[in-house]
Amino acid sequence: MDSKKIAIICAKIADEKKAQDIVILDVDKISSITDYFVICSAINERQLHAIADEIDKEMKKISVKKFGMEGYREAKWVLIDYGDFIVHIFEKEIRSYYDLELLWGDAPKVEW
Repeated sequence: MDSKKIAIICAKIADEKKAQDIVILDVDKISSITDYFVICSAINERQLHAIADEIDKEMKKISVKKFGMEGYREAKWVLIDYGDFIVHIFEKEIRSYYDLELLWGDAPKVEW
């Protein structure tokens, strides 16, 4: 399965957990870090953890290797690095502050 399809699966998992403002950015042409960013917002710490946990669980089921997870304990911005795509789960205020969509504004959005 290619990374775009898996990024879309992550977006759908986040949606099932009631994440808000879910966006997938195709950063392949403008970044050497990864191919896709999956970005979403959670309304509180509990929801943020639920989204991160469910994505992590489902990626393990389909044998997608996780290279790291940052920010879980602080629960303001969780970053899950799967190599070809990175999942960003934000508290709303933190997402507005860092504004990755503006920072990576040249990246096309992926329909999911």
